[in-house]
Amino acid sequence: MRHFLILAACLALGLSACSSKPKQADTTKVEDRSGAGDKGAQTHGAGADASGSMNELDNPASPLAVRTIYFDYDSSDILPEYQKAVDAHAAYLASHPEKTMALEGHADERGSREYNLALGERRAQSVKRQMVLLGAGTAQIRTTSYGEERPVVDAHDDAAWSQNRRVEIVY
Repeated sequence: MRHFLILAACLALGLSACSSKPKQADTTKVEDRSGAGDKGAQTHGAGADASGSMNELDNPASPLAVRTIYFDYDSSDILPEYQKAVDAHAAYLASHPEKTMALEGHADERGSREYNLALGERRAQSVKRQMVLLGAGTAQIRTTSYGEERPVVDAHDDAAWSQNRRVEIVY
């Protein structure tokens, strides 16, 4: 029943947020909350639908606008403040079986290269597992780990490390 309510709420939100204005480009730059400039993630193929109207992935007020899930140090547990976003993405995939996404896992620079690759994979798999439990198809989600190789912030302090411990959602 909970899955149905989440799906219904997401669909209602998506329908109410639709606009008849066509989108200018099919690439959306996601806000970079790290303050690191133009290194924000980009999504491709999530722009206007075939009718030319904006879809629910483009609504900045939607939980679908959250495309980065952050993690605590040495953890792959989804933090409570990101659960709503994970739920919304799962509901979106469940209601759009033709859509696919990539979950890109990352870690901060502490730990060995091998450990960080494994940690990034655990983080991506944790998000995938939760989405599949909520109705997304396993074939709709691909996971990749970059470990410490693609930091958003190049500094060597707690603030930088907290921005680098993440899973990026890419449609």
